[in-house]
Amino acid sequence: MRRVRALEESGYIRGYFMRVDSTAMGYGVTVFAQVKLVSQAENDLKKFMELVETWPMVRESHMLAGETDFLLKIVAKDWDDYQHFLTEQLTAAPNVTSVKSSLAIRSTKDVPGVPIEV
Repeated sequence: MRRVRALEESGYIRGYFMRVDSTAMGYGVTVFAQVKLVSQAENDLKKFMELVETWPMVRESHMLAGETDFLLKIVAKDWDDYQHFLTEQLTAAPNVTSVKSSLAIRSTKDVPGVPIEV
């Protein structure tokens, strides 16, 4: 416990969470959405990131270098649920110019954190 407490106090451990089965919780669809913005000006990026924080279906958001500006991991109850989110919120968001959706067929590896050598 001393070692864990030291890691917490040093900022290496940011928090704890419970891993739940998304399908068991009613979220049977996982989608990775590649989002392209009209403008990548810092203020526009900040506004988009703040908006993403308000969407509970978005579980991860990563700003990327290259053709795609953001990669979002989205969970939905079903395909219709995702389509509603896509058309009513994501593509309707200011500054969003295009979205490419990829439906996850199966999760083959899901390991949080980073590798730690003991």
